[in-house]
Amino acid sequence: MIDDPAQPPEDTSSADPNATPGLFPVPPMPEQERMVEAVLFAAADPVSVAELTGRLPEGCDPAEALSHLRSRYAGRGVRLVRVGDGWALRTAPDLGWLMRTERVETRRLSRAATETLAIVAYHQPVTRAEIEEIRGVSLSRGTIDQLMELDWIRFGRRRMTPGRPLTFVVTDTFLGHFGLETTRDLPGVKELRDAGLLDSRGMPGVQHGLDDDEEDGAEGQTELFED
Repeated sequence: MIDDPAQPPEDTSSADPNATPGLFPVPPMPEQERMVEAVLFAAADPVSVAELTGRLPEGCDPAEALSHLRSRYAGRGVRLVRVGDGWALRTAPDLGWLMRTERVETRRLSRAATETLAIVAYHQPVTRAEIEEIRGVSLSRGTIDQLMELDWIRFGRRRMTPGRPLTFVVTDTFLGHFGLETTRDLPGVKELRDAGLLDSRGMPGVQHGLDDDEEDGAEGQTELFED
C-alpha cells in the first residue's frame, strides 16, 4: 500500500483506539461552556451529565465545562448547583428575598361559615351547641377553624352550665373589617330585608320584636358565665 503524499499521516499516539472519528472538530472549551450554559438556562429541570453529553457535539467534555462554569458563577447572583444527578442554574440563596411577591388573596367564605359568623355576631356569646341548634345541622371543625384563622371569632367565657361549654364571640378584627364600633352597629332584620339580603322568613334564631331594653337585660345575665 502506497501512502498518499498529499495526506499527512495521522497522529494516533493519544487517540482512543475504540473512538469513532468525528466529522467535525471538537469545539474549544469556552464554546463548550457556552453550550452547556445555554442548555441549563433553557431547561425546566436539572440536566445530567449524560444528557449534556447527548446534546453536545461529539468529543465534548460536559463534566469539565460544568466545572469551569461552576467556578465562573461563584459569588454571582446566579449559581450553578448540583441537584441529585443533574445540574441547574439557581438564584443565590442570599438573594432569594428579591424573588418574593405579595398579593392579596380573596377567600370566599362557605355558606356554613357565613351562617356561623352571622349567628355568633348576633347571638354572642354563643356555644357550639346553640349554633348547631339555630342552623339545624352539625357544625364542622373546619368552619370554626376558618373563622378563627381569619381572626373574626374567638373563644369567650365558659357557661356556668353542666359541662361548662366554651362560647364564641366576634373579635375587634371583625368589627374593624366591617367598619363597626360595636355589635350594636350590626344591621337589623329590617335593614337586611330592605337591602335584599334577607327574605321574608327572617334570620334563624333572631327573636323578632326584641327592643333595646330587652337586649340590655339579655346581655346583663352575666351570672350564666364564669369570669
